[in-house]
Amino acid sequence: MTDREEPFGAALEPGRRPAVVAVDLVRAYFEPQSPLFLDDRSCLEQAARVLGAARASGVPVLHTQVRYASGGADGGVFFRKVPALRHLVGDGPWGQPMDEVRPLDDEVVVVKQYASAFFGTSLASTLISQAVDTLVVVGVSTSGCVRATAVDAVQHGFVPLVVSDAVGDRTRAVHEANLYDLRSKYAEVMDADDICSYLRTTGTTTP
Repeated sequence: MTDREEPFGAALEPGRRPAVVAVDLVRAYFEPQSPLFLDDRSCLEQAARVLGAARASGVPVLHTQVRYASGGADGGVFFRKVPALRHLVGDGPWGQPMDEVRPLDDEVVVVKQYASAFFGTSLASTLISQAVDTLVVVGVSTSGCVRATAVDAVQHGFVPLVVSDAVGDRTRAVHEANLYDLRSKYAEVMDADDICSYLRTTGTTTP
């Protein structure tokens, strides 16, 4: 070992004005008949806990859903690369939110066509308008839309907090490898217990 500074993994200090984004917690990822099925309901249960803590503390909660125009006309190359996305054309059953994390009437739902919740959407301006400085990320999948959203969050100037047990992927190995990389370069990774405690301490200062 040397005293040379480590190249990765410096700690980001969570801010005092968080918001929570629930990424793509829709039926397509939790129903066994779906080609996008992840076989991991534990992340859904933990995500519901995080949303409950945020709501109880007055912390903004936002949601994302993927929805394509007929034929995937607005999905571009991504739609061609992932054929299973054809099941998210229109307002069909696979794109509907799971009951455990269903948006409340006053919560923003961001409709997206690509992996990141920021790309081509109003998410950044919505967060800025509420003076948010920290984005808590729950949802699916760790290697896809969660990762892309966390990377774009840090690029937009928000501190990303990825909730390790409230995100999931198609295999444990893929999930763990992406959490490791996120922790090293783009985000802080915390479990749901710590995130719920954090939300309880910050809610009173959130607009």
